[in-house]
Amino acid sequence: MAELDAPPSALPAVRTVDLGAPFRWLAAGWRDFRVHPLPSAFYGACFATMGYLIHIVFQHAYQYVSSLVSGFFLVGPFLAIGLYALSRQTERGLPAWLAPTLDAWAPNKSAIGLYALVLTVILLLWARASLVVFALFFTQDIPDVHDFIGRIFAVDQIEFLLVYLCVGGFFAVLVFAISVVSVPMMLDRNEDGIVAVLTSLKAASANGPAMAVWALLIVVLIGTGFALWFVGLIVAVPVIGHATWHAYRDLVVS
Repeated sequence: MAELDAPPSALPAVRTVDLGAPFRWLAAGWRDFRVHPLPSAFYGACFATMGYLIHIVFQHAYQYVSSLVSGFFLVGPFLAIGLYALSRQTERGLPAWLAPTLDAWAPNKSAIGLYALVLTVILLLWARASLVVFALFFTQDIPDVHDFIGRIFAVDQIEFLLVYLCVGGFFAVLVFAISVVSVPMMLDRNEDGIVAVLTSLKAASANGPAMAVWALLIVVLIGTGFALWFVGLIVAVPVIGHATWHAYRDLVVS
């Protein structure tokens, strides 16, 4: 793997990786999960519980569910800080205990807090954009949840589906690009949020094909977790979180 040179005052150097790297990250994430399954599953259970509660509360207003569940992809990098901390403990040969990871953000709370604020703003913008798309295409009435899936895949609603996916895809790509290594980097190095985000963008742009594979794997695993009534998130989220730590280690030069 070749390293990209950078002057001392510039952003940290990043590595280019091959298309197989995301699969190695997942394998390492699975190993971390097996080393400390209970603390890892705790975070996965938090995601699963939130997803199920959203489904229950908003089951009669699915246009909000689509926005809120999509928010999992937006705020996930921040909520998974505890998982990064668990992987760091394992890497350092320390006991992988849950308690020390619950406030892992505290040593760099200003940078991580600002990053969380940025993610929240993006989530709110996405939620508003999602509702606007619904309003534009369902001007008479919004179909109930039972026939929604059938209607959006109908020929006369293909425009809605394309626009919705394009708008959602824009926000997803934006958050993914700024989140590839930023939160693990802020946790590990107490780095400034701006430097971490720019480094993440640098790593993503230098590894376009690998990032596409990584994003696809994340979508497939999280989608599978959703399809299993959120129970699958108990395993999927921790594995992805631990894998993200290993992606950071692989992409950013120490």
